Amino acid sequence: MNIVSTEAKFMDVIRERHSVRYYDPSFKISEEELRQMLEEATLAPSSSNLQPWRFLVITDPTDKERLKPIAYGQQQVADASAVIAVFGDLDSWQQTEKIYDRNVEIGAMDEATRNRMVPRNIETYKNLPPEVARGIVLVDGGLVAMQLMLVAKAHGYDTVPMGGYDAAQFKEAFNVPDRYVQVMLIAVGKAAREAHKTSRLTVDEITAWNRF
Repeated sequence: MNIVSTEAKFMDVIRERHSVRYYDPSFKISEEELRQMLEEATLAPSSSNLQPWRFLVITDPTDKERLKPIAYGQQQVADASAVIAVFGDLDSWQQTEKIYDRNVEIGAMDEATRNRMVPRNIETYKNLPPEVARGIVLVDGGLVAMQLMLVAKAHGYDTVPMGGYDAAQFKEAFNVPDRYVQVMLIAVGKAAREAHKTSRLTVDEITAWNRF
């Protein structure tokens, strides 16, 4: 019974998540709950568990207004409770020892495995061609971004992923480090209007089996 209930709730979340562009500007999500949502989102998978995602959470009204023209005047930037910028850190390999030490501490890995994997992963990721490293953090950033939007819906909030903004201006305005690859912005808050429902292509239209 519990399994059925959990499955039903999960299906509700994925079916009810839609991109919302109109938010109640008077509604605020607490910093504590935003932190909880980010923590839950970061349970997403990542290449070699290096967790290259980084976040900039913009909640200050002045900063949101500063962001609005950079986002081509999209009103959700100002009205949503927060705008979360998602990045991929090209130097995430520098966290390898910390991450694998913690794996040992929680019993997820033995010391010998840690000692074997740490230098190998550092050498591999440190020396990746730039385009390969960028592709990896973009994939991992997309995984955590989608999970964040589902987590927000499970908390009763709505979101919209945003790629429509001037990345160069954003980098300058918000002092984004050079090693951070911009993935997307996500507005999150309480919807002021229902989202427009959208159609989906069928599985048969988008899927091949075994080979194309």
